[in-house]
Amino acid sequence: MYERIMILIMALIVDLVFGDPHNWFHPVMAMGRGIEWLEKFLRRCLHISEDPEAGRGKKQFAGAILVVLMLVIFTVIPLIIHNIATMFGETLTWAIDAFLAYQMLAMKQLKRESMKVYEALKRKNIKDAREAVSMIVGRDTKRLNMTGVTKATVETVAENASDGVVAPLLFMMVFGVAGGWFYKTVNTMDSMIGYKNDQYKYFGTAAARLDDICNFIPARISALFMCIAAMFLGLDWKGAFRIWRRDARKSTSPNSGQTEAAMAGALGVELLGDAYYFGKLVHKPAIGDSKREITPEDIETANRIMYLSVFMIYFVGIMIMRTVMLYSGWI
Repeated sequence: MYERIMILIMALIVDLVFGDPHNWFHPVMAMGRGIEWLEKFLRRCLHISEDPEAGRGKKQFAGAILVVLMLVIFTVIPLIIHNIATMFGETLTWAIDAFLAYQMLAMKQLKRESMKVYEALKRKNIKDAREAVSMIVGRDTKRLNMTGVTKATVETVAENASDGVVAPLLFMMVFGVAGGWFYKTVNTMDSMIGYKNDQYKYFGTAAARLDDICNFIPARISALFMCIAAMFLGLDWKGAFRIWRRDARKSTSPNSGQTEAAMAGALGVELLGDAYYFGKLVHKPAIGDSKREITPEDIETANRIMYLSVFMIYFVGIMIMRTVMLYSGWI
């Protein structure tokens, strides 16, 4: 347990310093390629029809096979690497485990990409802003105006604070580095095949449902600490709690609405609403109260909320782990 604490601290420090270097091969890239290859292989081997409504059961079965295979492969990989590293001493093992854990975190990268949108908005360059936001959101961005781009960016900071940082952190606290890889595999599968469009409505069922299960607790912990962070940052923390309780279930996702509602309340703005996905308009209820117009500066504030909430979750999580060690006789 002590080793796990130190590995997570080192992983956070490395993420804060380096983020994800450009042109760096990343495990998530390998996960993505694995998903693409397995999808093509399973569709071909099982003769899955391209008709959206044909062979529902077969599509769900194939999607479940993909989920199981991906999880086995990418949970075993860090375990194998760890066991090989132990042959070369404790110091190297810690360093390698910390590196493997760091690759599952995306806090600095999320801030870096969202601030590219902020900088484009400050220059009033809508073309660059749309292009920058398209790198971090799944919706169509060509129709977005300045306000729409800003809202999309704040929403993705709120959602990915949980998906990209808190959830893998919690999985690693409980299950070790392999737990973080397990979670990141689930989340990557959901982001690639967990859609309700014609292609993935049934094929992506297993991935989407597993992602909902894995994110249930992390999303709510993230939202709680965002509300607390708002208080320390002098924002509307009471509004954050109120909107979180009132609007968290308005989102079509059982989890993303948690952090989006807390963020909307803390900022005093309205988020979500209708958006285009794959060329189709999707109607979504708005979250939050429109006390004022959202501005590019809210992207900066959203990042501050994310950073502080993550630091607090780190601190509380490590204190809980230390308490477990103390009362279990490990220290």
